[in-house]
Amino acid sequence: MNRIFGRGKPKAPPPNLSDCIGNVDARTESIDKKIARLDAELMKYKDQMKKMRDGPSKNMVKQKAMRVLKQKRMYEGQRDQLAQQSFNMEQANYTIQSLKDTKTTVEAMKIGAKEMKKAYKDVKLDQIEDLQDQLEDMMEDANEVQEALSRSYGTPEIDEDDLEAELDALGDELLLDDDSSYLDEASAAPSIPEGIPSDSKTNKDGVLVDEFGLPQIPAT
Repeated sequence: MNRIFGRGKPKAPPPNLSDCIGNVDARTESIDKKIARLDAELMKYKDQMKKMRDGPSKNMVKQKAMRVLKQKRMYEGQRDQLAQQSFNMEQANYTIQSLKDTKTTVEAMKIGAKEMKKAYKDVKLDQIEDLQDQLEDMMEDANEVQEALSRSYGTPEIDEDDLEAELDALGDELLLDDDSSYLDEASAAPSIPEGIPSDSKTNKDGVLVDEFGLPQIPAT
């Protein structure tokens, strides 16, 4: 069938604004080069006219300069048109890109909202409150257990009045312990004799005797 009827030509891709802008800018650059070449030619004719006297030759050069100037004005008009076209396409391209970005942002926000709703379904406020109540009850139970473990065993019951009386008596004992009268008695005791004790003694008659009570023989 393809041999008989042939194959259809492939469809050309749709126009792209970025490509169109690139083509227009390329054409604008080409026209700018032409205008620059004409400017150089005009400067040459202008220099020639300055050196020439009035006459047919100068008028001929002037006519050439007028033709070049007309071409320059025509190229400048084309350049201005292409620049405006490029600007308009750039604005349109910017608007399209902004709309695409906005669409992408909205779609992302929708996906995020769906995920938030799905996640929120798994979170039950009643369950959270019940969990908080359970934790509070468990803390109270733990405190009761600690109090039970710290309870003392076999401690006799003591009357508070007896404790107060014992406390008062204890204060009196402390005051007695602070009595310093014994220091006065110690100061009144006889003083310790000074000097080195001697083995010599005297009897009732005043005679020196030794340690055995016998009279000592005086040393010669």
